[in-house]
Amino acid sequence: MADDDKTPFLDVFILTFNAGKAHINPLIFAHHLRNAFAQNATDLPELVVICLQEMAPLEHSFIGSYMINPYFQSWVSAINLAAHPPDDGPSHNQEAYRPESRDGSQDGSQDEFQYAYRTQGEPRHSPYTLMTTRHVGMTGILIFSRDPSALDKLKSTEVGFGAGDMANKGAVGLRMLFSKEDAKGRKRQTELTFVGTHLAAQEWNLEKRNKNWESIVSGLLFENPRKLHGDKSTQPTPRRSDRDDESQALLSQDPNEKQLHDITIYKPGSHLFVAGDLNYRISKTSPTPNSVFPAFNPKSPVFYRNYLNLDQLTREKAAGRTLHGLSEPPISFPPTYKLDFKIEAGDDVRSLSHNGFPPAHDVVFWKWASHRWPGWCDRVLYLDIPSSTGPDMAISTIAYDALPPVRTSDHRAVFLRLSVPVIEPSILAPSPEFCASNSDDPRVTLPYPVDFEAWDHRARVKKWEWIIGWSMLVSQSKQGIAVFAILVSVGIGAWWLRAQ
Repeated sequence: MADDDKTPFLDVFILTFNAGKAHINPLIFAHHLRNAFAQNATDLPELVVICLQEMAPLEHSFIGSYMINPYFQSWVSAINLAAHPPDDGPSHNQEAYRPESRDGSQDGSQDEFQYAYRTQGEPRHSPYTLMTTRHVGMTGILIFSRDPSALDKLKSTEVGFGAGDMANKGAVGLRMLFSKEDAKGRKRQTELTFVGTHLAAQEWNLEKRNKNWESIVSGLLFENPRKLHGDKSTQPTPRRSDRDDESQALLSQDPNEKQLHDITIYKPGSHLFVAGDLNYRISKTSPTPNSVFPAFNPKSPVFYRNYLNLDQLTREKAAGRTLHGLSEPPISFPPTYKLDFKIEAGDDVRSLSHNGFPPAHDVVFWKWASHRWPGWCDRVLYLDIPSSTGPDMAISTIAYDALPPVRTSDHRAVFLRLSVPVIEPSILAPSPEFCASNSDDPRVTLPYPVDFEAWDHRARVKKWEWIIGWSMLVSQSKQGIAVFAILVSVGIGAWWLRAQ
């Protein structure tokens, strides 16, 4: 193939972060993001996708956009700052402040927090445009593009699988078309699917995490399956065990089943990326007082990389019980959870540097929390390209790493930067020959049936989330309780007058 006929590639940066229900410090995250953008690359990524968990307190998350938008805006600020060289960063109207605590309030204790700095100004022009934000409960996603005209036909979806199927745990999905010109100026187009999620916590909840993944496959749907099939929607899609190999290989020839497959995250002609606090650990039990934790010395027999063979996600994925068909680059960073922060003497205050950023950018001192096994909870995975697509069509890793710790969360953020070929959906979809010999591939056969009740059930639960969110918010303040009491009194009075 001639050089000018080669498929163009998309440079995409995906970051996942459990924010600990607190606002981030945009200035500090901007510095960490700028360093991440520079890792193994000389240019800014074309797409930036931020997947968040525990992005805000539960009551704010359940109420909705009005309460959530300020948390999203912190990330918009961080991306805008990160996209500019330090000399182009803000240099005016800076004032010292204390970072916010986990509940979002300002904490004035020098014993708990270092000083950082708030900027009142951001770069007026950013190479990135915020394309959209979505959230389901405390799980959110943002996508930024250097070329806003490159994205088209954006769809979103959500599913909750927390307590009572509410979205204290859940997943949000985005699907879109991305266009880019090749060397001859011809427009090439590919489809991208991004999933941000937060699975069940605690060491012993391994089976529940796997069940959460089943909920994502079955219920994170980009269209209402009932509208696709009408009365037929009462029939579930068949499981693998319900069909023989021959019928599996003929998936693409069944129009009804193909429609259902296309609204799932495993749409055959779409790239798929999954990021989040997946919460898989290295043990099903909590550590004891005598437990030996991972060390950072490569010569130590308990060097942290030696614990990777205990990683639940790797084992469960290999056994076909979760994250079916997804790939992950080799992990070279330490476990990202659970961190316990300590402030060392003399580290209370840091002065501004010449360009407006604090030296060392709020370096934190931490150790492993003693009541949790350290784990690689925060991960980014992707669905590789089928071999039938052709040579030189593989997704390649530019960088897979963790950001430095920040004191508002007991997790470290993890990012994956990839070079993704811009392949037309009709070409990216597995060929009949591939389907015939790879019947277990999730693009050929779904690992779990489509949940036809998913959309209607989510709509019902969402109404309860709104009520619970406002109830929690009102109960947390005297003013809120007073207003609520007045409204109840007025309602009772109006009812009494009508009854007369």
